[in-house]
Amino acid sequence: FSSSSHSPRPQMPSFLSFLKSEAEGQSSDPVAAAARSEEEHPLPKSLDEDGEADAVTKAIDKLKPALTKITFGSLVGYCSGVATKKIGRALAIVAGMGFMIVQGAVYSGYIDVDWKKVQDDVASKVDANKDGSLTAEDAKAYWKKLKQILTHNIPNAGGFSLGFLYGVTYA
Repeated sequence: FSSSSHSPRPQMPSFLSFLKSEAEGQSSDPVAAAARSEEEHPLPKSLDEDGEADAVTKAIDKLKPALTKITFGSLVGYCSGVATKKIGRALAIVAGMGFMIVQGAVYSGYIDVDWKKVQDDVASKVDANKDGSLTAEDAKAYWKKLKQILTHNIPNAGGFSLGFLYGVTYA
């Protein structure tokens, strides 16, 4: 399987060069292979001979516009989102375990639970706009109240919502 218009293979990254040389039996000395790799693909130094910045400094300079947008509000929003996610998971575990214990007792005949009444009672307690059903509007009302509490007297709280969403979603 060969072709006359075969293009040359792209150059292999330096961290794979050592593995390839080992597989081909070229060298069994990792220090020598690392030295060859560094000659082929020098890694950025803290400051090179020309006085240029290292990779982290270059990354910070590249991200400077985004980093200036990070406010105290977005930072505490992110932390609050992470905490909310963790606490929510813990509460879900407690509620789930409680339900399993109660339902096990119901199944075994020890107690009798009117789940319809429980559902109606819970819905009436968490129905924020008192329209008789749980909707997105109820969730928005709870979010508005929570945000009002968590951003009270916080400077630069404009980024709080985005930080909170990011913390809940990606943490």
